[in-house]
Amino acid sequence: MQDIFNYDIICDKCKKKMDNSLIRKGGFNLRVKKCPSCGDFLVHPDDKVEYENFVKLKKKEYEVKMRMVGNSYAVSIPREIVDFMKEQENMINNMVRLSFQDVGKLSLMFNTEKENEEKNSRVVKSREVRIIKNNKPVLHARQFVDSAHPERNKIEIFKGNKKLKKEKGEEK
Repeated sequence: MQDIFNYDIICDKCKKKMDNSLIRKGGFNLRVKKCPSCGDFLVHPDDKVEYENFVKLKKKEYEVKMRMVGNSYAVSIPREIVDFMKEQENMINNMVRLSFQDVGKLSLMFNTEKENEEKNSRVVKSREVRIIKNNKPVLHARQFVDSAHPERNKIEIFKGNKKLKKEKGEEK
């Protein structure tokens, strides 16, 4: 069967030839035909279906069993997730990275090399907390964290309109 993306496609809006390109969405590289003039684009049908399946799978929540295996615990991964992962890349039987994200939250990373992740990933977080008593602001705190530029990290604390504390540097 022929792939429609192997042929030239003309933009409906401006009648110009669309170029092959990639867009990244939710960790997926989606093949697109993009108009250089108006910016309109068409997503490859196979990539669109695969991404929609991922979104459906991501919305599901599973209850899985944790079992003792030797001196460690094992968690069963539902077949539906394993089948999806097999379609993406042959990741089964590879080493995975496990990290403690937060209280009650573990992260499992498949088929990632640490050096690639460090080069290509960046975490930017911003948090703001306001404490209000009797409809009046008592305390206000802001935190900004950038994993790529730790020198830009900062915490600011205000009481009323007065700045109490400002810290810069690495994440605390």
